[in-house]
Amino acid sequence: MKKGLLIILSGPSGVGKGTVREYIFSHSNLPFVYSVSMTTREPRNGEVDGKDYYFVSDEEFQRNVQNNNFLEHASFVGHSYGTPKDKVEALRNEGKHVFLEIEVNGATQVLTNHKEPGVVSIFLMPPSLRALENRIKGRKTEPKEIIEKRLEKGRREIQLAGMYDYVVINDRVENASQKIMDIILNKIKENKEED
Repeated sequence: MKKGLLIILSGPSGVGKGTVREYIFSHSNLPFVYSVSMTTREPRNGEVDGKDYYFVSDEEFQRNVQNNNFLEHASFVGHSYGTPKDKVEALRNEGKHVFLEIEVNGATQVLTNHKEPGVVSIFLMPPSLRALENRIKGRKTEPKEIIEKRLEKGRREIQLAGMYDYVVINDRVENASQKIMDIILNKIKENKEED
């Protein structure tokens, strides 16, 4: 069985990574799976443990760090986030294409540590900083000081877009999703030709 792709979908907080990923999953018949991250933050309204994130204690998170079980991990606004390596590799070995929907810091770690075929990195770019600000404020899930931190971080992250294989502007979810699906289909075709 051909090993599945590791698809890194990254970009600043509020750019619409989750919305684009959900659109792709609902409009494709490819064997996509979402890599569920581990976090020490509390669940937001409607989030489900094991589906949206693995919500864990600080102690459990540190055990995973010590056991080298993260493709990437980071801390932001007082909470830790990480991608469990064992779960991702098990899914890829089943031939599934694993989506990592992660922040830029985490993507940098994966790109630095995962020099292998079958990894494709995509930076989702907001159409403008104003659009990014409107999306973050529109969530209405965080206080003003956290929003400002996310915006400042987003401005810095946009400057790193060049380290990714592809940059896709999220002007409309349908457009961005189609461009990403085309990128993935081309990568799958390339991998088959290499066999």
